[in-house]
Order: sequence, then structure tokens, then C-alpha cells
Amino acid sequence: MLIVGLGNPGSEYASTRHNIGFMVIDTLINRFRANDVTSTNFLGKCYKFQNHFLLKPQTYMNLSGESVVKVKNFYKIEDVVVIHDDLDLPFGAVRFKKGGGHGGHNGLKSIDAKIGKEYIRVRMGIGKPEHKGEVSSYVLSTFSKEQQAYLPDFIEHTAEAIEYLLANGMENTSSKYTIKNLTLR
Repeated sequence: MLIVGLGNPGSEYASTRHNIGFMVIDTLINRFRANDVTSTNFLGKCYKFQNHFLLKPQTYMNLSGESVVKVKNFYKIEDVVVIHDDLDLPFGAVRFKKGGGHGGHNGLKSIDAKIGKEYIRVRMGIGKPEHKGEVSSYVLSTFSKEQQAYLPDFIEHTAEAIEYLLANGMENTSSKYTIKNLTLR
């Protein structure tokens, strides 16, 4: 299985909402003690544990599919999981689905164009800005102080879900790890 976390490369983006997928991948790298198998051909940072791969595309969000297709084809991987931020879900929500639309998410749009839509999506809610015109600045900004207090638990919960997914499939994972709404203390 190829597990992709979406985000943007560079320290200026490291703590932004758009990089929550990278944050989960970093947790998984440590959890599984994954080995770095990065190649310049991959256009991303790639890690391996057991028969699975973790990927952080380094192409910037809008071109994520370029990296995903290279790793998928090189290792002949059938199953792909993409962990990404989702504006349509409240902060702290986690949902799982296979296939579907990109919802305006440029990273998903790029992946859909390169490998099709039949992959598992792990949707991590980041909430949305008050005004639609603020989407770009919102996803590229850091989490609020209240959100930052819960963020480690949110990332850990999602990493546990991915580990469970490897052995138990999407439907079982969805029923056990979906969070519809989070009430911050």
C-alpha cells in the first residue's frame, strides 16, 4: 500500500493547515521506523516499512499527482491512501472514503488526473474561513491556539487509524475511527 500525506515542502509551510497530511506521515515514519527509500525520480520523500510505502510529495500541492504516480508505478503498487486537509469538515473531524470528487482540493485534483479516483481518502477536517475569498490564506496559515492544543491527539488518532487500516480494511477503519465533530475543551 502507498500512503500519501499531502502538504507543501519548505519550513514556511510546516505548521500550516494544508500540511496536516505531512504531519501524519511524519508520525507514521517514527511509529513504523520506516526506512528512507527516496529517489530523485520520485519528486518526493519516500519511506518503506514491511511492504508499505509512505510518501510526502515535494512538488507543492497542485502537482502532488506527479510524485504519487512515479512511486506507484515504480513499486507497482495497487492500493493508495491519501491523507489530506478538508475545508468541508470541522476541525478535528476524520472521515474515510474511497473514490469521489476532489471538492476543489488541488492536491486531490492532481492525483485524480494521474491515477484516477479509486483510492482511499482520509479526510482531516480543518474547518473553513468566514469568507470564501480567504481559502488560500486560511489553508496556508497555522492552526489557532485552541486547535494547536488538540493537534497532537488529532494526528495520533489518524496515525492509529492508518495502522488499523493496513490490517482491517477501510469499512472497519471507518466505523472505528471516524470522528464527525469535535468539541474543543
